[in-house]
Amino acid sequence: MPTMASVMEDPTLERHFKGHKDAVTCADFNPNRKQLASGSVDKSLMIWNLAPKARAFRFIGHQDVITAVQFSPFGNLVATSSMDRTVRLWTPSIKGESTVFKAHTAAIRSVAFSHDGQRLVTASDDKSVKVWSVHRQCFIYSLNQHTNWVRCARFSPDGRLIASCGDDRSVRLWDTSTKHCINCFTDYGGSATFVDFNSSGTCIASSGADSSLKIWDLRTNKLIQHYQVHSAGINSFSFHPSNNYLISGSMDRTVKILDLLEGRLIYTLHGHKGAVLTVAFSRAGDLFASGGADGQVLMWRTNFDTKSYQDVLQQHNRRSTPDPPPHLTDIHPRGPHLHHPQHTAIQISPKVADTQSTDPHVIELGQAIHDTTLLSGRKRLTPTQAAAAAAVDSHHSNGFPAHHVVSSAVEGWTGEESAGRAGLISGSRTGAGGGGRGRREEEEEEERGQTHPLEVLSGHPSGLNSTLKHIVQQLDILTQTVSVLEERLTLTEDKLKECLVHQSQILKDMRASGERQRTESEETDGSPVLST
Repeated sequence: MPTMASVMEDPTLERHFKGHKDAVTCADFNPNRKQLASGSVDKSLMIWNLAPKARAFRFIGHQDVITAVQFSPFGNLVATSSMDRTVRLWTPSIKGESTVFKAHTAAIRSVAFSHDGQRLVTASDDKSVKVWSVHRQCFIYSLNQHTNWVRCARFSPDGRLIASCGDDRSVRLWDTSTKHCINCFTDYGGSATFVDFNSSGTCIASSGADSSLKIWDLRTNKLIQHYQVHSAGINSFSFHPSNNYLISGSMDRTVKILDLLEGRLIYTLHGHKGAVLTVAFSRAGDLFASGGADGQVLMWRTNFDTKSYQDVLQQHNRRSTPDPPPHLTDIHPRGPHLHHPQHTAIQISPKVADTQSTDPHVIELGQAIHDTTLLSGRKRLTPTQAAAAAAVDSHHSNGFPAHHVVSSAVEGWTGEESAGRAGLISGSRTGAGGGGRGRREEEEEEERGQTHPLEVLSGHPSGLNSTLKHIVQQLDILTQTVSVLEERLTLTEDKLKECLVHQSQILKDMRASGERQRTESEETDGSPVLST
């Protein structure tokens, strides 16, 4: 029993979620502790219900890779950013409604809510950080001092500051009231990939493509901890709510857990078969999730935050050497110092089969496979679909204006197929195993109040739809290109006007000078000569 008690203090793999068809780029827990959201290169947002045998929802709407996802503080909204240059606000329900925000002119790398849920902050490859109003659903202002792509931006807990980082190798701190950059940290050997505040707002941490992780004290504006524990670039990290721990995910395929009070690496987790692209603690800190290039989302139980690190060391049966003393500089006043991995860090490889996870039924929400909108803007729907659409349009739980809400049919997905290869089922909704959907399951679904999938009749063949979408995308690109050219032409005209004004002024000055010289010479020639 002592050995089992010891093992239970280590983080353990609780569940895995398979359903994405490509790399998982981002993940976040719902504050209500009932859901986990993840975004992927496959352009879809997945909402996983943590209850056993519960259904999962796939939200379709973005036209390119989803780069970031975050639940609102109250859990009633989910924000996603994408390389399609848009941000979407989703209601995590079976309706699959979303609001689209457009203002960036390049791929958006991150999105985050303020802690009161009233604002969003986004970071983009257009070198800007933008702030949005959630309630009014509009762009408010932009922060523009980065000189290269901006990878990440976050609000401080009190909303008075914004931290951002990017490929210009800098971490910037902004005052949200004055919109000015009040500090800039530039001590990086490569791109700064991720930034975030701790829960008290006294420190910010930032990670780099050079595999470094740095923690800055905002009260003194000094670097207080510097970790070099990964062997490749860090993609993401997350503070534990207690501020005592930090998890990080890296291109080296590992998740590292740092004890910030002791200033040391305590765990290395080997669960992914490729790069770890995202990590996130739950709001309570009892769980954390990791997602990676292998298309998996792994959910871990923290465990180690219930006992002190020294107690875990004493009980762990793999320990044979005493733990090294902490850095003296970890005791205030702190100074910048480098933390290398210690040989006492515990390596965990969860090779035991995860028996708690079952492939959930996945319901697809959002855009249908074929675009149902005709050129005239009308939709061809069956009477049942028209009634359902009218019901959806008449009720928006978050008060979204009708012209902003994207709502469309639900396509059925069965959970009988292997993870990551779920196929769209129509007609009889037969699974890959050939088993039909039983009457009892349909009755249970009705009792739960689930909406039945709607069959969508496409107004155009799929080939024509894809061609039209491509034309629309190209027109969008041309419109933006023309806009940029107009701006440049305006600037050029202004410069030419300035040059012409300067030239005319120079000509006037030259003429005036010539006239003065001529007048002076005439006066000199016409003056009488005195003789002695």
